[in-house]
Amino acid sequence: MEVVGWILVIACFIISFVGLVYPIIPGVIFLIGGFIVYGLFFSFAELSWWFWATEIIFVVILFVADSVANAFGIKKFGGSSAGMWGSTIGLLIGPFVIPVVGILVGPFLGAVIGELIVERRTFGEAVKSGIGSLIGFLASTLAKAVIQIIMIVVFFIAI
Repeated sequence: MEVVGWILVIACFIISFVGLVYPIIPGVIFLIGGFIVYGLFFSFAELSWWFWATEIIFVVILFVADSVANAFGIKKFGGSSAGMWGSTIGLLIGPFVIPVVGILVGPFLGAVIGELIVERRTFGEAVKSGIGSLIGFLASTLAKAVIQIIMIVVFFIAI
């Protein structure tokens, strides 16, 4: 049963990182799910309230980093809220419409289309916003990956 437990824990952790590339997958839920699976298969005793408090703080930081990085990237490059919404929609749709590269092309095109249609920006301004969206997405993904790694390290330290 121990092997099955560890396979499920590790699978949850891997799926949480897949969520970085496919944002429709709630990565943080799978990460926390891995901790819960460990508790169910082994013991919750090792996962003290300090562990849970620390992990909750990291979850909050993860959500803040995600929001701030994307918004900062778009705003820094002159984008508007239409660019942010377009980027978010492109992020969700892109990977399914264009497998593999859609995760990068989707937010870029979404921001560009949002700026062109809603804000009536010039093509150059819209592309600049799209580049900001792409940079924000990449920064957000990197920040979330680092935070998730830290959360897993904290888990292994706790057990």
